[in-house]
Amino acid sequence: MFATASRLLCLLAGFALAALASAQSGQQPQTSLTRVALQAGIHRIDAQVAATAQQRQIGLMHRRQMPEHEGMLFVFEEAGVQCFWMKDTLLPLTAAFIADDGRIVNLADMQPQTEDAHCSTRPVRYVLEMNQGWFARKGLASGSRLSGPPFDGR
Repeated sequence: MFATASRLLCLLAGFALAALASAQSGQQPQTSLTRVALQAGIHRIDAQVAATAQQRQIGLMHRRQMPEHEGMLFVFEEAGVQCFWMKDTLLPLTAAFIADDGRIVNLADMQPQTEDAHCSTRPVRYVLEMNQGWFARKGLASGSRLSGPPFDGR
Protein backbone atom coordinates (compact mmCIF):
# COMPACT_ATOMS: atom_id res chain seq x y z
CA MET A 1 0.00 0.00 0.00
CA PHE A 2 2.82 2.39 0.94
CA ALA A 3 4.65 1.68 -2.35
CA THR A 4 1.51 2.45 -4.38
CA ALA A 5 0.87 5.71 -2.51
CA SER A 6 4.54 6.67 -2.95
CA ARG A 7 4.37 6.02 -6.71
CA LEU A 8 1.18 8.05 -6.93
CA LEU A 9 2.80 10.99 -5.11
CA CYS A 10 5.85 10.81 -7.39
CA LEU A 11 3.60 10.75 -10.45
CA LEU A 12 1.61 13.76 -9.22
CA ALA A 13 4.81 15.64 -8.39
CA GLY A 14 6.10 14.89 -11.90
CA PHE A 15 2.91 16.29 -13.47
CA ALA A 16 3.15 19.39 -11.29
CA LEU A 17 6.79 19.96 -12.26
CA ALA A 18 5.99 19.46 -15.96
CA ALA A 19 3.12 21.95 -15.73
CA LEU A 20 5.33 24.46 -13.92
CA ALA A 21 8.13 24.07 -16.47
CA SER A 22 5.66 24.49 -19.33
CA ALA A 23 4.21 27.63 -17.75
CA GLN A 24 7.66 29.09 -17.12
CA SER A 25 8.72 28.45 -20.71
CA GLY A 26 5.71 30.43 -21.91
CA GLN A 27 4.02 27.49 -23.59
CA GLN A 28 0.65 28.03 -21.95
CA PRO A 29 -2.07 29.63 -24.07
CA GLN A 30 -3.57 32.95 -23.02
CA THR A 31 -7.13 32.23 -21.95
CA SER A 32 -7.82 34.79 -19.26
CA LEU A 33 -7.54 38.10 -21.12
CA THR A 34 -10.29 40.72 -20.87
CA ARG A 35 -13.17 39.92 -23.21
CA VAL A 36 -15.39 42.08 -25.37
CA ALA A 37 -18.68 41.20 -27.09
CA LEU A 38 -18.71 42.01 -30.81
CA GLN A 39 -21.44 41.62 -33.42
CA ALA A 40 -21.10 40.72 -37.08
CA GLY A 41 -24.66 41.16 -38.30
CA ILE A 42 -26.67 38.60 -36.32
CA HIS A 43 -23.54 36.74 -35.23
CA ARG A 44 -22.11 37.29 -31.74
CA ILE A 45 -18.37 37.04 -31.12
CA ASP A 46 -16.81 36.60 -27.68
CA ALA A 47 -13.35 38.06 -28.24
CA GLN A 48 -10.38 38.10 -25.92
CA VAL A 49 -8.60 41.45 -26.15
CA ALA A 50 -4.84 41.48 -26.75
CA ALA A 51 -4.01 45.13 -26.02
CA THR A 52 -0.41 45.08 -24.80
CA ALA A 53 2.68 44.27 -26.84
CA GLN A 54 3.23 41.05 -24.87
CA GLN A 55 -0.41 39.94 -25.24
CA ARG A 56 -0.28 40.65 -28.99
CA GLN A 57 3.02 38.77 -29.34
CA ILE A 58 1.60 35.62 -27.70
CA GLY A 59 -1.83 35.92 -29.34
CA LEU A 60 -3.43 32.51 -29.85
CA MET A 61 -0.16 30.56 -29.68
CA HIS A 62 -0.34 27.10 -28.11
CA ARG A 63 -4.16 26.92 -28.19
CA ARG A 64 -5.32 23.48 -29.26
CA GLN A 65 -8.98 24.43 -29.69
CA MET A 66 -11.23 27.45 -29.66
CA PRO A 67 -15.03 27.51 -29.53
CA GLU A 68 -16.69 28.56 -32.81
CA HIS A 69 -18.03 31.89 -31.46
CA GLU A 70 -14.73 32.94 -29.83
CA GLY A 71 -11.77 34.85 -31.22
CA MET A 72 -9.04 37.29 -30.30
CA LEU A 73 -9.14 41.03 -31.01
CA PHE A 74 -5.70 42.61 -31.33
CA VAL A 75 -5.77 46.31 -30.50
CA PHE A 76 -2.89 48.58 -31.55
CA GLU A 77 -2.20 52.09 -30.26
CA GLU A 78 -1.97 53.55 -33.76
CA ALA A 79 -3.17 52.56 -37.20
CA GLY A 80 -0.50 50.89 -39.29
CA VAL A 81 -0.03 48.09 -41.77
CA GLN A 82 -0.38 45.12 -39.41
CA CYS A 83 1.28 41.81 -40.30
CA PHE A 84 0.73 38.46 -38.60
CA TRP A 85 2.34 35.04 -38.77
CA MET A 86 1.49 31.69 -37.23
CA LYS A 87 4.70 30.63 -35.46
CA ASP A 88 3.76 28.32 -32.54
CA THR A 89 0.07 28.70 -33.40
CA LEU A 90 -1.63 25.31 -33.67
CA LEU A 91 -5.05 26.32 -35.02
CA PRO A 92 -5.82 27.36 -38.61
CA LEU A 93 -7.12 30.93 -38.34
CA THR A 94 -8.57 33.71 -40.45
CA ALA A 95 -7.46 37.24 -39.63
CA ALA A 96 -9.82 40.13 -40.30
CA PHE A 97 -8.00 43.45 -40.58
CA ILE A 98 -10.48 46.04 -39.33
CA ALA A 99 -10.74 49.83 -39.74
CA ASP A 100 -11.65 52.12 -36.84
CA ASP A 101 -15.33 52.14 -37.90
CA GLY A 102 -15.55 48.33 -37.73
CA ARG A 103 -15.37 47.67 -41.48
CA ILE A 104 -13.34 44.67 -42.56
CA VAL A 105 -10.51 45.92 -44.80
CA ASN A 106 -9.30 42.47 -45.83
CA LEU A 107 -9.25 38.86 -44.67
CA ALA A 108 -6.34 36.40 -44.62
CA ASP A 109 -6.50 32.64 -44.08
CA MET A 110 -3.45 31.50 -42.13
CA GLN A 111 -2.04 27.99 -41.79
CA PRO A 112 -0.76 26.66 -38.45
CA GLN A 113 2.92 26.86 -37.52
CA THR A 114 4.03 28.87 -40.55
CA GLU A 115 6.06 32.03 -40.74
CA ASP A 116 4.35 33.49 -43.82
CA ALA A 117 3.41 37.16 -43.36
CA HIS A 118 -0.29 38.07 -43.65
CA CYS A 119 -0.75 41.84 -43.75
CA SER A 120 -3.48 44.43 -43.88
CA THR A 121 -3.88 46.12 -47.25
CA ARG A 122 -4.06 49.51 -45.55
CA PRO A 123 -3.37 50.89 -42.05
CA VAL A 124 -5.65 49.49 -39.31
CA ARG A 125 -5.73 49.46 -35.50
CA TYR A 126 -7.70 46.21 -35.09
CA VAL A 127 -7.21 42.61 -36.15
CA LEU A 128 -9.71 39.88 -35.24
CA GLU A 129 -8.59 36.26 -35.43
CA MET A 130 -11.26 33.57 -35.65
CA ASN A 131 -11.21 29.88 -36.53
CA GLN A 132 -10.36 29.55 -40.20
CA GLY A 133 -13.43 29.80 -42.40
CA TRP A 134 -15.65 31.45 -39.76
CA PHE A 135 -16.06 34.68 -41.75
CA ALA A 136 -16.81 32.79 -44.99
CA ARG A 137 -19.39 30.55 -43.26
CA LYS A 138 -21.14 33.67 -41.93
CA GLY A 139 -21.10 35.40 -45.33
CA LEU A 140 -18.70 38.12 -44.15
CA ALA A 141 -16.09 39.63 -46.47
CA SER A 142 -14.15 42.84 -47.08
CA GLY A 143 -16.56 45.74 -46.51
CA SER A 144 -18.67 43.89 -43.91
CA ARG A 145 -19.02 45.77 -40.65
CA LEU A 146 -18.52 44.64 -37.08
CA SER A 147 -20.03 46.47 -34.12
CA GLY A 148 -19.15 46.59 -30.46
CA PRO A 149 -17.40 48.86 -27.97
CA PRO A 150 -14.14 49.32 -29.93
CA PHE A 151 -16.02 50.49 -33.05
CA ASP A 152 -19.12 52.25 -31.69
CA GLY A 153 -19.17 55.98 -32.16
CA ARG A 154 -16.45 56.02 -34.82
